[in-house]
Amino acid sequence: MILFDTHAHLDDEAYDQDRDEMIQRARQAGVKHIVNVGFNFESAYSSIKLAEKYDLIYAAVGFHPHNATEAATGYLQELEELAAHPKVVALGEMGLDYYRDLSPRPVQQRVFREQLSLAKKVGKPVIIHDREAHGDLMDILRQEGLGSAGGVMHCYSGSWEMARECLAMGFYISIAGPVTFPKAPRLKDVAARVPADRLLVETDAPYLTPVPHRGKRNEPAYVFYTAEEVAGLRGMETEDLAQMCAENGRRLFRIA
Repeated sequence: MILFDTHAHLDDEAYDQDRDEMIQRARQAGVKHIVNVGFNFESAYSSIKLAEKYDLIYAAVGFHPHNATEAATGYLQELEELAAHPKVVALGEMGLDYYRDLSPRPVQQRVFREQLSLAKKVGKPVIIHDREAHGDLMDILRQEGLGSAGGVMHCYSGSWEMARECLAMGFYISIAGPVTFPKAPRLKDVAARVPADRLLVETDAPYLTPVPHRGKRNEPAYVFYTAEEVAGLRGMETEDLAQMCAENGRRLFRIA
């Protein structure tokens, strides 16, 4: 089995007691690569530190919409410097979150636009967070455009119609644990229909734990269950689906 967890937060304090063991379980499950995703400067630096320590971990750096108010004057220059690190493979996660509204919406939108622009400048793909903000997020993407390095709609939660427009823009679609939930018909439909060369799987660990571990802490080894569900929806063997998604992830993030 060859698996690629394209989105995790392994610097989270949830792993402080067993981080090495958790990463070893991922290896044993067949996870070959993990992208650890930052949401502010503190998590960006800790993501890079993890990537330097573990060969299978890569980092992404950026400001989550929850943390947009932390993006002080000069933050783009520091992000640009971090993006030059050899194990930083993307900018993000960035986007809009109108579910919690932890940062004012105009600030979220400004910081999102600025990071999209920076990604084009540095030639890195973007990792997009979108929660209950589909309309404004798509408007910004239409206006700003996606850079040549591409990007991924992380933990996709929109409709097939929205996914089709994202695909036309050049995005990959990443499916997370909720696809294993019984009451997720729209997400299951999207997972079955995304073109084979644009599909990714992720955990978003420690969040969004898939069935059969739902309700417990998530970890990269559990990306297998998401791959297994998506494979079933597409009429594929799990191993073939996992390898296909891993190849897609390596292509997007330029990992040899």
